[in-house]
Amino acid sequence: MSTRFDRRLLPPMMLGAALNPVNSSIISVSLVPIGVAFGAPPAETAWLVSALYLATAIGQPVVGRLIDLFGPRRLFLAGAALTGVAGVAGMLAPGFGVLVASRVLLGFGTCAGYPAAMYLIRAEARRTGKDSPAGVLTALAVTTQTIAVVGPSLGGLLIGVGGWRATLAINIPLALAGLYFGARRLPATRADRPPRGFLRELDLPGMGLFATALVCLLLFLMDPSGDGWWLLAVTAVAGAGFAWRELRTRQPFIDVRLLGGNLPLLATYGRALLGFVVGYAFLYGYTQWMEQGHGLSASQAGLVLLPLFGVAIVASTVTGRRDTVRGKLLAGSAGQVAACALLLLLNADSPVWMLVAVVVVLGVPQGLNNLALQNSVYHQAHSERMGSSAGLLRTFGYLGAIVASAASGAFFGPRADSAGLHHLAAFMLVVSVLFLVLTVADRSLARVGRA
Repeated sequence: MSTRFDRRLLPPMMLGAALNPVNSSIISVSLVPIGVAFGAPPAETAWLVSALYLATAIGQPVVGRLIDLFGPRRLFLAGAALTGVAGVAGMLAPGFGVLVASRVLLGFGTCAGYPAAMYLIRAEARRTGKDSPAGVLTALAVTTQTIAVVGPSLGGLLIGVGGWRATLAINIPLALAGLYFGARRLPATRADRPPRGFLRELDLPGMGLFATALVCLLLFLMDPSGDGWWLLAVTAVAGAGFAWRELRTRQPFIDVRLLGGNLPLLATYGRALLGFVVGYAFLYGYTQWMEQGHGLSASQAGLVLLPLFGVAIVASTVTGRRDTVRGKLLAGSAGQVAACALLLLLNADSPVWMLVAVVVVLGVPQGLNNLALQNSVYHQAHSERMGSSAGLLRTFGYLGAIVASAASGAFFGPRADSAGLHHLAAFMLVVSVLFLVLTVADRSLARVGRA
């Protein structure tokens, strides 16, 4: 038996983990042309973002738990197939409602990739008897953040060639590639439990209560100024029921007792939420402002964001060989504060070099924070719940992304102008400072990744 990491797993791991980020970021340059096509303002097109995150935030820990129980292969293949179906539905969507529905399908379809990758890294460590190479975790982080950053540039290119529908159609070849690599490279597993045992292991009541609480919370966050106070009440009731259920069942969907006793992991989830608020408020808000408030085309806006890709890659690869995370998070949080402050200096007449300079500054935290958060979960989570723990990391992150989407819609209103950008930047600055404070106060970070 080989005692080295099986590098044949890398292509499906990287591809699967990239499916969600590419669809999260590529839509940023599509929002304006889609709004024009369907006569939808920014507050309405924000649903294209929120729909994906709503489905993903619920689906990631559910699919992650299934992967923990039954292995990644079948869930990976099912997710790739659903991604292809969503790509076809989005490409052919006759109306805005169908387009939103396709994004929901896409959210569920892309749920399996990242938990499967984290599960495989941990499984290889158990098989070989030693930790998987730090470079594998770095490669996974670089892949997801590279795709997230290059997504707007790719989206601008696709729009220039085939219109906004091409940004949905890209999922068809990606899904086919996922099916091929998943079938050829992922290890075959089988459930050796009878049907009744299978259902007990799933903890369906716990999953249902979790989904109810999360859906109501996310719907409230999408429009906190409306008459949705009752959603918070439902969230509280469903959340209390979920905690009660998980504390009493033999095989909980999420072991809240174990999670509650792991304060470092909870702090990591909190940083993920705050970091995604800043990152995605920048991705969506800044991109819309460049198109509407500064007058750039979708393709030009995508090109301006391209340096973010290079800086993030350099930051990740230079620091990725070291498992420690505290220094990465401190530098990343400081970079977020600086980038948000620079946004306050921009206006409709700002030269393009200033727009690029802001992107370059943000590239540092983009490269450092995602890598550090992923490594933190790998070292802090229980090994038998790696899939669901990785899924929860994405859930908290996408909670932040939905807050970012709602904030962009609220601060911009009918048009993404410079005044709205400054209000959004002030909000992002506050969140960045909270991220920095949480990082400085967390002494457990000094132990993460050390022998």
